[in-house]
Amino acid sequence: MPSPTEITVAQLSRLIGLPDAPVLIDVCIDDDFNADPRFIPGAHRRDYRDVQNWAPAYVGKSVVVVCHKGQKLSQGVAAWLRHEGVAAQSLEGGILAWRAAGQAQVPAAKLPPRDAQGRTVWVTRARPKIDRIACPWLIRRFIDPTAVFLFVAPAEVPAVAERFNATPFDIDGVYWSHRGETCTFDTMIEEFGLASPPLLHLATIVRGADTARLDLAPEAAGLVAASLGYSRMFKDDLAQLDAAMVMYDAFYRWCRDATAEKHNWPTVKGAP
Repeated sequence: MPSPTEITVAQLSRLIGLPDAPVLIDVCIDDDFNADPRFIPGAHRRDYRDVQNWAPAYVGKSVVVVCHKGQKLSQGVAAWLRHEGVAAQSLEGGILAWRAAGQAQVPAAKLPPRDAQGRTVWVTRARPKIDRIACPWLIRRFIDPTAVFLFVAPAEVPAVAERFNATPFDIDGVYWSHRGETCTFDTMIEEFGLASPPLLHLATIVRGADTARLDLAPEAAGLVAASLGYSRMFKDDLAQLDAAMVMYDAFYRWCRDATAEKHNWPTVKGAP
């Protein structure tokens, strides 16, 4: 049984992808990380030797620290963070326990470069509807919670990507885009190593909505209706993204936890 300052793999796996998920800090030494350069979804690297310098940046946040075996490095960093007033735990068993449990890991080679503030920067066409909202949701929840999204005129996406060192997505001729009959959302799930039953279920709904194949999932029609409604409610693309994040959170939780649950008006007199 883990101590109060540790979290188990099973406990952490239930938190990843949720809006209140903890900040994940990977403090593995270079040799251990480079032997298998993959991240727990949403994690970012920090040097344990400089913890006294970067610890104050996490005050007011919930943090889980990960090292190779869940021993001295993660426990020491978590203790230092708690000294600074941060609610910090270490992952019991470390990255080795995470891998042994068959949990998803994001290949470091697939991650775009980060800016001076440690954020990934992405660019796509303005006036998003479905895929260009679903993909930012996936990135913020499973890849980089601090990711920046730039919405620009369609013709300017490649030039903005070049000038601002941003990663283009959901346009023709780029890596992060539609492939055959699948969507950019499908591409990201596959390339980032995030395939899981809930995310694959959500991907089917997104694909059906984004490609006008509403027969793929009964929920696709509802996603189209809600997405078009959001696009008319908000003139500002970033405001639309912020508002629609909650919708995708709800779809994900339904895919993960509630697909077997039914709801209907009581038909039996006196039913609760």
